[in-house]
Amino acid sequence: MILQFLKAGTADAVSLMCISKKAFDSDVEVGASSVGGPPGYNSLSFHTKMARMNCLYKLVDDYKIVGGALLFLKADELNVGRIFVAPEHFRKGYGIFMMQQIEESFAEVKVFTLDTPIWNVRTNAFYQKLGYVEVRRDGDFVYYEKRKDTE
Repeated sequence: MILQFLKAGTADAVSLMCISKKAFDSDVEVGASSVGGPPGYNSLSFHTKMARMNCLYKLVDDYKIVGGALLFLKADELNVGRIFVAPEHFRKGYGIFMMQQIEESFAEVKVFTLDTPIWNVRTNAFYQKLGYVEVRRDGDFVYYEKRKDTE
C-alpha cells in the first residue's frame, strides 16, 4: 500500500467528482434526509475549477484515486472545505490519513477550521476523535477548529 496525498490536476476532476458524488450520496445511510451533498459535490465544472485554483487534492492508494479534499488557505488559517472517500473504502483509515497529511503539509497554518452537518453523526464523531473542538453551531452545521500548539 503506497498512500499519497497530492494536489489534484484538472485531469483528476472526473474521478474526484464521481467519488465525491458516491461519498456524499451515501450520507442517507447516516441521517441525511435525501441524496445530495455540499454545493458542487457532483459537478465536473466545479471540481475542474477547484483544481485550477489549486484547492483540490487527491488521495491515491497504489496509483488509484480513493478520495479527495478541498482545502482553502488564507494566511495562517486553513479551511478544510470537505474531505471525501469512496464508500467502498470507508473505515480503512483513509480519512484519518488524509487529515494527518493536511495538518502536516501546512506547517505555516496556526488554525484548521471546518464544518459538518449537525445530523451527520459519522463526521461529527470523526472530527472530534481527531482533536477538533466545536466552536459554534447554527441550525444546520457544527463548526470546528483545531489550533496548532505554539511553543
